[in-house]
Amino acid sequence: MFEFIRNHQRWMYGILLILIVPSFVLVGVSSYTDKGSDANTVATVDGQKITQQQWDNAQRSQIERYRQAMGDKFDQKVLDTPEARQAILDSLINERVITAEIARSHLTVTDPVLAAFYSEAFQGNVQEYQAAAARLGLTTAGLDARVRRDLAEQQLNSAIQASAFAPRTIASRLSDMSEQEREVQELLFPAAQYLAQVKVTDAMVKAFYDKNTKLFEVPASVKAEYVVFDPASLDSQVAVSDAEVEAFYKANSSRFGTAEQRTASHILVKVAPTATAAERATAQAKAQAILAEVRKAPAQFASIAKAKSEDVGSAELGGDLGVVAKDTFSKPVEAALYKLKQGEISDLVSDEYGVHILTLSALKPAAIKSFDEAKADIVAELKKQKLSKKYSELAEVFTNTLYEQAESLKPAADKLKLKVETIDGLTRTPSPALAQAPFANAKFLAALFSDDAIKNKRNTEPVQAGPNTLIAGRVIAFKPASKRPLAEVDAVIRQRVTMEEAASMARKAGEAKLAAVKARDDASGFGSANMVSRNKQPSIAMAAAIEVLRADVSKLPAYVGVEVPGQGYGVYRIGKVAQGAAPDPARRKAEMEQINGAVGAQDLYHFIDGLKQKSKVKLTHALPTATLATN
Repeated sequence: MFEFIRNHQRWMYGILLILIVPSFVLVGVSSYTDKGSDANTVATVDGQKITQQQWDNAQRSQIERYRQAMGDKFDQKVLDTPEARQAILDSLINERVITAEIARSHLTVTDPVLAAFYSEAFQGNVQEYQAAAARLGLTTAGLDARVRRDLAEQQLNSAIQASAFAPRTIASRLSDMSEQEREVQELLFPAAQYLAQVKVTDAMVKAFYDKNTKLFEVPASVKAEYVVFDPASLDSQVAVSDAEVEAFYKANSSRFGTAEQRTASHILVKVAPTATAAERATAQAKAQAILAEVRKAPAQFASIAKAKSEDVGSAELGGDLGVVAKDTFSKPVEAALYKLKQGEISDLVSDEYGVHILTLSALKPAAIKSFDEAKADIVAELKKQKLSKKYSELAEVFTNTLYEQAESLKPAADKLKLKVETIDGLTRTPSPALAQAPFANAKFLAALFSDDAIKNKRNTEPVQAGPNTLIAGRVIAFKPASKRPLAEVDAVIRQRVTMEEAASMARKAGEAKLAAVKARDDASGFGSANMVSRNKQPSIAMAAAIEVLRADVSKLPAYVGVEVPGQGYGVYRIGKVAQGAAPDPARRKAEMEQINGAVGAQDLYHFIDGLKQKSKVKLTHALPTATLATN
């Protein structure tokens, strides 16, 4: 019925964002057109370059996405690792190779398909459509192109994944394996108990220092001044008079009104378009009986609708249709709704869906904000207009002053009443935590670390750091890349080497025990027996549980040795293997679907891997190495 899309508007809008946002999260809008420079290229796909800036922007976008989704619970250190950065670069490359394949395969999304998608997502609401494009920083044409591309990618992915399947014997075997339980005893050799035996010499510290030079590298950095020129920085120079506010209110009074708002409910008795006269008469009689019941007990409209309305979508809500909007309902229903008074119940209304009984559950009359109520909004809007105009007028003055007096930012700042800020220890690749700072702009950093800025201490050119935002800087001091002296990191290295040596001792002791029990079964020293399976949280370390479940148990008892991260070395004795109860048919079916999905994902992975070879993907980057903590 016509209620479904309206009732699921948020859901459909969510589908749209899920479909198109991840690509921008990982790639960024500019990445589809920005060719980059040779010196700044980290990879090439089909001859197209992926730049360091695009890579950095992708990481910042992903961090911001997770921050918005998780709030205070989000720890961005999780994404600030070489592995996370590599995953983002892989996503950028995958995006490019799929785009290239779509072009090669001439996959297209027709206008009717795009229109059908938008019809569900926006219900023909042009304002919502335009707002969605604006939120992504796109024009509506750009949004159309992006959605077409993503729908085409869905076609490509679905063609591969939908054809994947696994034999039933494999699915059954995997189901059986998930139910299998293994009785395990643990004998742990904790690294901590060997710490006292470790003797770290100066030679060992020096050897670690020389072998792991990248851990101690300090990137080049600058102490710099910078000045930001944007409309907000001109706030004190712009004022809005009461006369201007009053004139704006009078000229735009219609903008400060709210239209009448009607909230309605209905009960539907369905009539098929092909119904006979007799069937229509029967439906009419049924609706007439319900109407009599409703008129007798108007307060029970919702419960009657829930029990007797044949519009499944709204019946569950007591017939609620929500706020009435123009052109949402059929013409007969809409006409009837606009004639009703609050609480009034309509006569029977027929349309192509059947026979309706309508009621107006709420009516909010049209209203207009008073001048005092609208004043703050008007002041803000007029001030924004003036600031934008002032910015346009003074942007050239800002730029010219920077060039004319290139030895200092102060003349430009004084002339435009701006503030000169200072930052120390700024590197070419700032921490993602500073991603939103204007000085983290990649173009500004490139200008700040240019030879002219470093050697001559001259003002950089003004750089566009955002909409209506210019930033310029000047290097005060430059520190070239260096290596931390050994004395500075000696204590940290000693601690690291001590832990490694203790872990090595624990491993040797554990391996000796493992060899002994394999030669001659001996359960002495092992802990109590526990059952370990694939579908329950293990009572032993996860790394150990994985190896225990992977072990060959054709001959029992079986033994495995495992390095347990953060603990030491464990030896595990597998004494019994028990097969759990067989899953019910519904679960078997669900597991079969999961296995087919996994096979499909693997097929897609290999397909994309083949596309990378076809697109001649080349990596030219060097991943940043995590630095050794000094505290």
